[in-house]
Amino acid sequence: MSYKIKVKPEDFIVKEISSIPLKAKGPFGVFILKKKKWNTIDLLKKIAQKLRIPFDSISYGGKKDRHGITEQFITIKNPPYNIDIKEDKFELKHIGFSDEPMKPQFIENNVFKVTVRAISPNAIDSIIYHIEKVKNYGFINYFDDQRFGSFDPNQGFIAEKIIRGHYNGALKIYFTHIYPEDKKKAKERKRKISENWGDWNSCLNFAKTKFEKFAFSHLLESPKDYISLLQKIPKEEMSMFFSAYQSFIWNETVKRLLKTLFPVENLLIHKGVAGEYIFFDEIDEKNFEYLKSLEIPTPSSNAKMPQEIIEKIYNEILSERQIKPSQFNLKKIRQSFFKSVPRQVLVIPNILHKIEDDEVYEGKIKLTLGFILPRGSYATMLIKRIFAKK
Repeated sequence: MSYKIKVKPEDFIVKEISSIPLKAKGPFGVFILKKKKWNTIDLLKKIAQKLRIPFDSISYGGKKDRHGITEQFITIKNPPYNIDIKEDKFELKHIGFSDEPMKPQFIENNVFKVTVRAISPNAIDSIIYHIEKVKNYGFINYFDDQRFGSFDPNQGFIAEKIIRGHYNGALKIYFTHIYPEDKKKAKERKRKISENWGDWNSCLNFAKTKFEKFAFSHLLESPKDYISLLQKIPKEEMSMFFSAYQSFIWNETVKRLLKTLFPVENLLIHKGVAGEYIFFDEIDEKNFEYLKSLEIPTPSSNAKMPQEIIEKIYNEILSERQIKPSQFNLKKIRQSFFKSVPRQVLVIPNILHKIEDDEVYEGKIKLTLGFILPRGSYATMLIKRIFAKK
């Protein structure tokens, strides 16, 4: 079944529900940030610049997509005044103070309203069938494609290269990976750098950003010193690279577990950026109770798998990728690290839905969904489950 999401900003609305304790006074100002056509990090950098405050003084609980209308909580340490900002694509409203900065643990849920468009009218029965399945038995809580923006289909994951000590390969991905949002000139520059990788003088000629110029000048002087350049990648970026790889291994572990629990004819598939997503169609009470209570930790050097079968699957995946668990404890990269966090395998949302004619795509229908998900779960994954097929 084909479909389109995020056609218009109002097609994807998410509101963060937070438990951050509010006070009349405190070292951290608490704000509600409403935005569209901005991702969280870039907008916070803009706000820091506008207010002339350090970026590090701003804290948030989660990153919100640029494709949609989003509302989230942030804090600013020792704000210079009770800030309220209203511009065309964002609004910042001061609501109080707190003794602590905003962090992921303060996010209780995210409330979504999502419109899915360009659906064939012939798909109505199938859509209703799968929505009922999700309402009764949930969906697998995979990390979705948004997590894998730094994954390069031809070169792999930066984090995996670092773990295996392939610092040259990690640095090459960093400077040459093309992101969908890259402008045409940036894509051309990255292709030229990739084609000339190792010829540092040529790479320097193509360099444009401050870090590119610094890096290739440094490699001209010290041609094999990749590690010192990787150490200069900002903490925020390196954390994203590590999280992407942890998410990939977690997804692969769960996919293989499902293959041991269900016959292949009972599995549904949806294509993804870094591999397919696999879901069950029918489920018996025993497997439902098992998956409903199951948590699997993200990879790290001290991650403890909850059962022998999961540990076996996890170790097989690492072995295939020529990695030992101890290698997650990095010695040379210290600006970020691999922290193991337990993640629920099954999420069971309550869903409200409406099916109407699509005013954007003639002859098609649109599906509007309202639901609440726990922190860290992806609305787009729920949609993938509804539209997955055998």
